[in-house]
Amino acid sequence: MSSVARFDRYLLSQLLMLFGFFSLVLVAVYWVNRAVGLFDQLIGDGQSALVFLEMTALILPNVIRLVLPVAAFAAAAHVINRLITESELVVMQATGFSAFRLARPVLYFGLIVAAMMSVLVHFLAPASRQALIERQAAIAENVSARFLREGEFQFPSDGVAFYIRSISETGELSDIFLSDGRVDGQRTTYTARRAVLVRAETGPKLVLFDGMAQLLTLQDRRLAVTRFTDFTYDLGGLLSPSALRGRDEASLETWELLRAAPETLVETGQTRAVLLYEGHNRFAQPFLATAAAMLGFSVLLLGSFSRFGLWRQLLGAAVLLVLLQLIANAMENIGLRDERLWPLAWVAPLVGAGVSVLILWIAQRPRGARRRARIARRVVT
Repeated sequence: MSSVARFDRYLLSQLLMLFGFFSLVLVAVYWVNRAVGLFDQLIGDGQSALVFLEMTALILPNVIRLVLPVAAFAAAAHVINRLITESELVVMQATGFSAFRLARPVLYFGLIVAAMMSVLVHFLAPASRQALIERQAAIAENVSARFLREGEFQFPSDGVAFYIRSISETGELSDIFLSDGRVDGQRTTYTARRAVLVRAETGPKLVLFDGMAQLLTLQDRRLAVTRFTDFTYDLGGLLSPSALRGRDEASLETWELLRAAPETLVETGQTRAVLLYEGHNRFAQPFLATAAAMLGFSVLLLGSFSRFGLWRQLLGAAVLLVLLQLIANAMENIGLRDERLWPLAWVAPLVGAGVSVLILWIAQRPRGARRRARIARRVVT
């Protein structure tokens, strides 16, 4: 029994070590890919490097959540491939270990990864998503950092041009030019001697004083001029809707998703089906990592020692993992349509577990066992 326990601990330690390595590599690659686009956006809006680091830190929990199943699969496949190549696993099979018995430490490993993912999907990822939404809204509403610059023409949105001659120490704007051509077939140009920024619940407002609005209809080339003493222009329309909206389904707590109260539907703008599926998917998604680890182990167990390696089994395992993710995506597309279809969130993990059990059963058939015993005798002799 001590040797059996030592083998379980040995295999589990190898899996966890390789899992940590692959997680770091995959998180780094995915994070850099996301950070490049975020860097261009933030620096272009005049934000500092500190804001960039803060924003990239907030997207890390979601990045980790996405890569953990792939890291678990890669760790299981790599460890089992090495054990087979070095004949360690073949010797254990020759001593009487069945395929299901060999899979026990891999199952423990998969459950450990599932526990990590549960913490991420239920707590860390929603909290970081909500903090990210709030930070994006604060940055987006900071209009002065986005496009209020003295003596420069700015283009905060398609069809909009903005110019300020000067900004006083008190924040008052002087000699403003604003051209808005977002409405098809017409362009409105606002000019004013001075203006001030006012914050409101719906976004920042630009209050223009002592100015003029010129409406040009492009079809008949007619120009209408209106002079005003004061006029309020909604700058919130220049900001992206995502920057001004409240919480979304990814930032809600799990109990809020499962409850799917009417006020939550109004706040997020989503249907009850979306919230219910997202809530139940948070329970099912961690076990997708367990299924991925079991697939990486079971498929490679079909192979035997070969000088050419186990590239066929590795390719087959990778194909099965891709198919499993495609099933998860397909079930999500269907489950989001009807609130009664939330059980579809469990289809992909159950399919992965079922395929793994089937492959393990095939791997320990008598013919396969006799073949592995002959290979083990050759290795020992």
